[in-house]
Amino acid sequence: MQLIWIKYHLIALLIGILLDLIIGDPEHFPHPVRWMGRMIADYEERWNNEELTDEERYHRGRRMAGSVILLTGVYCGIILAAGYYIHPVAGIIIEAVITAYMLAARSLSKESEMVRTALERGTLEDGRNAVARIVGRDTAELSEKGVIKAAVETVAENTSDGVIAPLLYLLIGGPVLGCIYKAVNTMDSMVGYKNERYLWFGRAAARLDDMANYIPARLTAGLLILSAYILPGCSGRKAAKICRRDAKKSTSPNSGHPEAAVAGALGVELLGNASYHGIPVYKPTIGEPLREIEREDISRANRMMFTAEGIAILPIITALFFL
Repeated sequence: MQLIWIKYHLIALLIGILLDLIIGDPEHFPHPVRWMGRMIADYEERWNNEELTDEERYHRGRRMAGSVILLTGVYCGIILAAGYYIHPVAGIIIEAVITAYMLAARSLSKESEMVRTALERGTLEDGRNAVARIVGRDTAELSEKGVIKAAVETVAENTSDGVIAPLLYLLIGGPVLGCIYKAVNTMDSMVGYKNERYLWFGRAAARLDDMANYIPARLTAGLLILSAYILPGCSGRKAAKICRRDAKKSTSPNSGHPEAAVAGALGVELLGNASYHGIPVYKPTIGEPLREIEREDISRANRMMFTAEGIAILPIITALFFL
């Protein structure tokens, strides 16, 4: 009996992956991550008061993180259980839809390719506006190469955060664990900044995100290296070399791994200093500038992302044949 539920889960997972690849995230359609964002913003507005001490802010941030995780898990669990209680087919459909919501391969590709299109058909300002939709850094002063680099870095980092990491958690714990991961990731993106307002309140969320992405980031780097061996115009050998050498140079304990893999595969230099909300942030460069970064590198990074996802789902497809 247990095997049939595992089979239902794997079928729903594969359907969800296909839904993400075919449909992505409709821009004006209700999305669980938007609900998570509103919940986090509400907690932050009510609990992160300026008159509090740093310690009080830290403890309130911990309470917020715990509350968001608990509510997300409970709501998702209730919806999923209700679906399977009605009928296994209903449960599979609900699980597949939630799975598709948690993945972002098509959306990431679409948004990053819009940056390339804006640069090719429009102006540099159009490119800056397009990349501003997918990055947190200031974009007003970026050169064309800076815009391209920002887009490539985002594809590399989000291959882990938006594709492989949620896929891993969805595989292990279904939509409940997948949604919890996404809640942690969303909290970090909203309050995990090292500025006066969020340094203490967002510390718990940032640490949780670092822990949640520790294994997925390294797994993603390995998958990207494998994809670089397969794809034309990429070097798996250089991807592995730069990943070993430069992954720990990043100020993030995790994102440097997929970014270094992509930098090595493409033979370009990524990262470097940036500005966030008007505040300059020092970032060491990773990779070797064997050539200048170019618009086509955005598409190359996307092909690496899709190939890495394809390699990741091969064991899932194989497992279904034995159930």
